[in-house]
Amino acid sequence: MRRAEDVLYPALASTAKAMGNGRRAELVDVLAQGERSVQELALSIGQSVANTSQHLHVLLDAGLVTTRAEGTRVHYSLSSPAVADLWLALRGVAQAHVERLDELAHDYLGDRASLGAMSRDELAEHLTRKDVVVLDVRPEAEFAAGHIPGAVHVSPGEVAARLAELPEGVTYVAYCRGPFCVYSDDAVRELSDAGRDAVRLDGGLPEWRADGRPVQTGA
Repeated sequence: MRRAEDVLYPALASTAKAMGNGRRAELVDVLAQGERSVQELALSIGQSVANTSQHLHVLLDAGLVTTRAEGTRVHYSLSSPAVADLWLALRGVAQAHVERLDELAHDYLGDRASLGAMSRDELAEHLTRKDVVVLDVRPEAEFAAGHIPGAVHVSPGEVAARLAELPEGVTYVAYCRGPFCVYSDDAVRELSDAGRDAVRLDGGLPEWRADGRPVQTGA
């Protein structure tokens, strides 16, 4: 009986082992936005294609991701919505229990004290009244894979360049990948500096989807 348990529990723990690496956790975070090629993933996490491929193979062996070939390119996606749920749960536990996480997040994201925030419930109510403009400030491929219905796409770092296209006198709600994504913070700061009313969404697309809210695909 002991031998069976010695095999069973390591097998169950293999999922945690595959996730137990910062780069692989970051890859799962990006793939929670939608399918991406190896090259796109490597660029997103700032690693070489070879190094990124090694991490992806670990996730693949653990059954956390699947692949699709398109010509010479290999595209990866999470193997099921349960993997995204696992990532959200893991991140939530870390937020609740890991010491210094707030300090580390502050070092990465900067001071959020001056940034207004809107809950997902509040945004859903505003969308029914159509009295806000939602900005998706993730990379274009992530927007195409899925976004909040009616969201306007602005690539990371392009808010200032596109200010002339963005109407005044409205409230902007910017969102990106999740609570540790800096893109929406940067967008809110740029909009606020330009005199626009802007807040960030509490959470990103994965949290919005996990709430059971509608998601639109396509550009």
